Amino acid sequence: MDTQIIAMGGGGFSMEPDNLLLDRYILNQARTGNPKVCFLPTASGDADGYIERFLRSFKTLKCQPTYLSLYKPPHSIEPFVLDQDIIYVGGGNTKNLLALWKEWGLDAILYRAWKKGVILAGLSAGSICWFEQGLTDSYPGKISPITCFGFLNGSNCPHYDGEEARRPAYHHYLKDRSVKEGMAADDGVALHYINGKLERIVSSRRNASAYSLKLKDGLVHEERINPLFLG
Repeated sequence: MDTQIIAMGGGGFSMEPDNLLLDRYILNQARTGNPKVCFLPTASGDADGYIERFLRSFKTLKCQPTYLSLYKPPHSIEPFVLDQDIIYVGGGNTKNLLALWKEWGLDAILYRAWKKGVILAGLSAGSICWFEQGLTDSYPGKISPITCFGFLNGSNCPHYDGEEARRPAYHHYLKDRSVKEGMAADDGVALHYINGKLERIVSSRRNASAYSLKLKDGLVHEERINPLFLG
């Protein structure tokens, strides 16, 4: 069974309500034509407005949308999660997401779901969380490294073009070896991993890009990668 993770720098229904190209792309990777897709709004504190925007957008698409709130969880979380075709994780505070998932054992449940073939997807905090490390704004006033779940190797930085502090922070932390080499994505760009390997990069915006960042001889080398535009 192939494993899939689709990590977005930004975009989708929560940032581009009139441009659902990335959301449609995620749905198209499912094994069924009418997939069950579950939204995890943990990083936003399960904000009602965020959940409503997800349901409103995905009800216009061919799928069966639902959501999982850890503040009002179902009777048994694991069967509910394992019954989904896609898990879609929203943005917000990555540190809070990691803490709550660990407390509820949701990180282990999601790992089992991933190995079972459930597609894991998300943007911002919902992108960072799958990697070994990420760059987060969870701490007030700064971009900081954070240790994540490690389903995917390396580090990840979202919003690479959307927040001007992102690029210099990523370069800084790579140079002092606070984070591992990894991938950055502009808003509107999705990194599609299959069996742990980056197989495809797609975009809902014409001029958005992905970036591979490596450290060589003490210097950060950033390679720009043009994605496949979905429009």
